[in-house]
Amino acid sequence: MAKILVADDETDLEVLILQKFRRQIRESKYEFVFALNGVEALEKLKENPDVDMVLTDINMPQMDGLTLLDKLKQVNPMLQSVIVSAYGDMENIRVAMNRGAYDFITKPVNFEDLEITMNKTLEHVRQLRETLQAVRENNILKMYVDNNVLGFMNSHEFENTLVRNETVQGSVMFIDICGFTSISETQPPDQVVSLINKIFDVLVQEILNHGGRVDKFIGDAIMAVFFGEAHFQRALETSLSVRKEIDKMEEEPSGFKVRVSTGINFGEMVCGNIGSMSLRRLDYTVIGDSVNLAQRLQGSATPNQILIAEHAYQSVKDTFNCRQVGETQLKNKSAPVMVYEVLD
Repeated sequence: MAKILVADDETDLEVLILQKFRRQIRESKYEFVFALNGVEALEKLKENPDVDMVLTDINMPQMDGLTLLDKLKQVNPMLQSVIVSAYGDMENIRVAMNRGAYDFITKPVNFEDLEITMNKTLEHVRQLRETLQAVRENNILKMYVDNNVLGFMNSHEFENTLVRNETVQGSVMFIDICGFTSISETQPPDQVVSLINKIFDVLVQEILNHGGRVDKFIGDAIMAVFFGEAHFQRALETSLSVRKEIDKMEEEPSGFKVRVSTGINFGEMVCGNIGSMSLRRLDYTVIGDSVNLAQRLQGSATPNQILIAEHAYQSVKDTFNCRQVGETQLKNKSAPVMVYEVLD
């Protein structure tokens, strides 16, 4: 049975959850614990140390959800959390992700989507537990972690801990805002930040709508990943939807017209915590040749172009309209790569 803490000051949500998941509760698949704000949520966690994940609103009295995310790290650094809020703007999504939220769902709640997200998060928790014993026995970790982390590793709460590094099959997409560097050099900082956030908001919504996940923001570009059924097709659909939405955006007073260049690839990639142990900054991301190729394709794309490689084209040529661009010499590739443009 999975135990889930729900922190929300709207009591109607508790009623809806108990109603929508009554069969799963009856079958002992889920057990829910409810709190009306962040302060009460922390108290519930003390009473229920076996909570697997947290669903939290943002706007709550006494302690809001974003503050609660920070507090959760003190209670259990690896406790998984999902934001469920009506405040689905770009700023809140970015802050929530930066504070460790595993996912973000907007209100009004689509309960089918909520259950899919819950199961995905609980599967993540299950993977953490599978690696628990092996990590405990790996004494070499003592060279890389401080005493506080070691103390946590020896505690009961460590059952929700380090993510397993693994090889996965998926799709990765890089979307770059064309010509944005020139804008950042000529416009006031407030206008630059406001514009890039507005553009990112459009891109992120389309990525989320197609079941993708924003892996990271890289300057004026986004790296997104897609896993699961038809991951590459969903990535392509995302890029086409992004282009349509971008085309609807009006030209800026400065004369800047938003255009994006996109590179997409699929294949095997390594998924794990990547970063610097000395800085204690790790990013759970994907790396590998498949990722590098997607980034190189984006770098070769012109404004409004969506580029894929030969093997990707062969997998979707019957369902997507593509045009052969030709062989292109990509950075760090010894041989030219046959490139195709996705038209629709």
